[in-house]
Amino acid sequence: MNIQQIVQLPALEAAPRLLGQIISRITPAGEIRCRIVETESYGGAEDKGSHAYGNRRTNRTEMMFRQGGTCYIYLIYGMYHCLNVVTGPEDDPQAVLIRAVEPLTSRDEQLMLLLRQIPSGKLKTLCNGPGKLCRALDIDKSLNGIHLLASGAQLRLEQADEQELEQLVIECGPRINIDYAEEYAAHPWRFYIKDHTYLSVKNKMPQAFTLPHNSIDADI
Repeated sequence: MNIQQIVQLPALEAAPRLLGQIISRITPAGEIRCRIVETESYGGAEDKGSHAYGNRRTNRTEMMFRQGGTCYIYLIYGMYHCLNVVTGPEDDPQAVLIRAVEPLTSRDEQLMLLLRQIPSGKLKTLCNGPGKLCRALDIDKSLNGIHLLASGAQLRLEQADEQELEQLVIECGPRINIDYAEEYAAHPWRFYIKDHTYLSVKNKMPQAFTLPHNSIDADI
């Protein structure tokens, strides 16, 4: 399944399939490319963890109602930006939070360290969280709403090598810091590459996850 097909899926199906895919960010210092290693699904008006729960349509959430492939960026705690990939059809609020990424090369790594303004000794904490990766990729709300599949876009998704994707070992578990989501807080809708260096949070009770050939059960 290619990246164009993935972003048309519901968030719960797209989230594990975005693992291993590539993010490209064009900055004044040059292009930075990184691999997605951790995601969270926030899908549909019924998800109490979603900003658009109950079809809440505001200036902030409007991007979640766009056609899949749009970028949804918001600010938390008044200081940290979060990058989301909008998925699914128009008017159905679906989004996948990108929680952690891995720089592809040493050059990408150095550019990200420069943007974060941290020493190389802090490499493990460079982009192992949604706010950290946005700082490391110079992502803010000025990029909100751009199409991530557009050729030459400042921020875009790129297709990873299919053979590499097939080798990924994926685990899943509950999403992070969403106690307010009540019964939805415990659903294992966070997906990540097993034992990856850049994971934001270690899962105490990891569950193995295998990508099905078609769609996945939304009740996993």
